[in-house]
Amino acid sequence: MEIKNRLSRTGVWAGGAIILALLVIFLLSYLIEGPLRQRMEKQINMSLEGYSVELLELDFHPFGFAVTLYDLIVRQDVYPDPPVAHFPRLDAHVHWRALLSGRLVAEFDLQNPRVHVNLEQLRREAENKTPVEERGWQGAVRAIYPLKINRLTISEGDLVYIDEDPERPLHVDKIDLQAENIRNVESPDRTYPSPFTFSGRVFETGRASMQGKADFLAEPHVGMEAEIELAGIALEYFKPVLSRHNLYIDEGIFSASGQIEYAPEVKIAHLRNLQAHNLALDYIHSAETEKQEKEKAEKVQAAAQEAGNKPGLLLRIDHLSLTGRLGLVNNKSEHSYRIFVNPLDFQLTNLSNQFRQGEARARLQGRFMGSGEILATATFRPEIDGPNFDLNIKIEETELTSMNKLLQTYGNFDVVGGQFSLYSEISVKNDSIDGYIKPLFQDMEVYDRRQDEEKNIFSQMYEGLVEGISDLLENVPREEVATRADISGEIVDPETNTWQIIINLIQNAFFKAILPGFEQEVSSSEEN
Repeated sequence: MEIKNRLSRTGVWAGGAIILALLVIFLLSYLIEGPLRQRMEKQINMSLEGYSVELLELDFHPFGFAVTLYDLIVRQDVYPDPPVAHFPRLDAHVHWRALLSGRLVAEFDLQNPRVHVNLEQLRREAENKTPVEERGWQGAVRAIYPLKINRLTISEGDLVYIDEDPERPLHVDKIDLQAENIRNVESPDRTYPSPFTFSGRVFETGRASMQGKADFLAEPHVGMEAEIELAGIALEYFKPVLSRHNLYIDEGIFSASGQIEYAPEVKIAHLRNLQAHNLALDYIHSAETEKQEKEKAEKVQAAAQEAGNKPGLLLRIDHLSLTGRLGLVNNKSEHSYRIFVNPLDFQLTNLSNQFRQGEARARLQGRFMGSGEILATATFRPEIDGPNFDLNIKIEETELTSMNKLLQTYGNFDVVGGQFSLYSEISVKNDSIDGYIKPLFQDMEVYDRRQDEEKNIFSQMYEGLVEGISDLLENVPREEVATRADISGEIVDPETNTWQIIINLIQNAFFKAILPGFEQEVSSSEEN
């Protein structure tokens, strides 16, 4: 009995000692939370370059060797308001499952993180010449938790970018991300040991998802391979960004699906489907932007030449579909004008930067200037010895009155009636161009005193002369005026790319051949 009582008393004392020890541990952890928060905040700020943080609260969990950070705020030093990031809650603890594999690593859980960036902050970031990987972010993470991250979870994340219009931010929310096995041992090239998933809502109605594998330890940057899907993304949100490139968009819904691979030695973007439906897009050209456009065109050409057949770089679109309307607005001349196709249906298949992928085919149909039927087809063959393509265009029965501003710009006259058609076949291969452009003008009426009452006498005389020439050239049975511009010759600059040739053909041949009664030969020097 006495032994039993002694054991009982011993148990009481032991239990009391354990409870007391627990109380002491919790008390000590409570007492060190303030100094630990201050020390962590200081170490993070010492690690970062160009940014600073503020940590409002910290909980230390001694038994799980874990910490919970509350309201961690990140600011850009040169543009501190608004903060670029806010982490309401961040849990860092040992990744216990990894212990079974003999690895002592960490797991980070972020709940409701918010990243907020505006145009000015982005510009200031671009001015910083220090590479992102050298800004001290890894040191900042180590200051939060000494173990390296092996598992990362983000729940209900929020990403906002504000360009010039604060009422139309680029907003991705409901972001969920989970990445596993981040601290894998060194992997061979193009081996991705760490599975990850990503999903989010884009601009309130769209969605984005990505599922794949990554090598988070690859040098000099992360390597990854993933399936991607974008759906229902409203393009009008990009209006402020696109306007800086002379593109003005009113509406459109974007979708895409495919596979991407991004690694130090290989970069692949293989889109099986890319669609933009109900598109309303205009390109604006003006005298003020002409120099800028030329510089951008040179950069695009250089980038296209660099990307062509570059080892390890594959850009491929199996099927591209555009519907809606597309237009070109020229504000450079005295008489501004707009050329457009509405409605538009454009289909492109098998577009790639690599020759071995075979030929690409394009088909455009719709209504030119909203009235005439347009059908254009093109075949782009592998550019082994330079540009190699066929281009056929047919435009029929466009109302000439819809083209008055264009006629005023290039011919200094307008019309009150008639129809316009155009036929063209062009082939480019072996550094030479061969083909023709033939516009037809039917039932054209240029001079009308009622329309021209406000014009001066010289304008009336000029338009009367144009109509007189048209009468002389008329095909009486069909009441048509036909001209033809033959295009043949060698490409002077062998470095000229396919798209540059097409643009020059439109600029130098179409607009010069469009005036009735003036047959023109367009030499290869004009094309290039």
